[in-house]
Amino acid sequence: MPEPLLVDRRDDRVVVTLSRPEARNAIDQEMIDALHAVCGELETEPRTLILCGADGVFASGADIAQLRERRAADARRGINTHAFARVRALPMPVVAALDGYALGGGAELAYAADIRIGTPRLRIGNPETGLGIIAAAGATWRLPAIVGEARAAELLLTGRILDGDTALAWGLVSSLHDADDLLPAAHAIADRIAANDPLATRHTKTALRAPADAHPAIELRLQAELFESPEKERRMTAFLERKRR
Repeated sequence: MPEPLLVDRRDDRVVVTLSRPEARNAIDQEMIDALHAVCGELETEPRTLILCGADGVFASGADIAQLRERRAADARRGINTHAFARVRALPMPVVAALDGYALGGGAELAYAADIRIGTPRLRIGNPETGLGIIAAAGATWRLPAIVGEARAAELLLTGRILDGDTALAWGLVSSLHDADDLLPAAHAIADRIAANDPLATRHTKTALRAPADAHPAIELRLQAELFESPEKERRMTAFLERKRR
């Protein structure tokens, strides 16, 4: 049986392609299990994660055939919720490269990323209420933080699907690229991340994800650690030497 995720491991990044083309990359239990395995790897050996989908689709949603059979106990287990929370909590940045459909659970996986880019043919949203359920894997609390409460409410309560241009205008994605340029654009972002100090990058992500009442104490604690780091000394010395030339 084909693997639900294609994993390309590199020194400074891991590229994960959702690959169930026969189901438009719908997220099933096997894919969730594979995503947990990748997260375990990146928790142990932190690298930037790029998420993308095969065959011009990110993920058309959760697997409806499996969802239809799930009951209250399955909902309480938070099958997708816990996997996406683990993606969100990875120590290094997560970049979601979104093409075609990113619906339902696919949209919620995208919301868990730190950076989202897309194509003009992107279609993203949460049609769950039309299927008799709610978006319960992060949309109700992550989406308001991304696009604001009013727009999040409209999307979640109406099931509206945004195209790429609207997703860009709303700040749901930060840039649009032609389909052929989407993955190279994601790699360009990963290249810029890789040029920076990994510990400073990790600490920046930690501060970005901290609750409001943790600021500014968390920045001061993280900065204090970085002020004592040899890499800070090395990078600032190199900067000053270049400036003197």
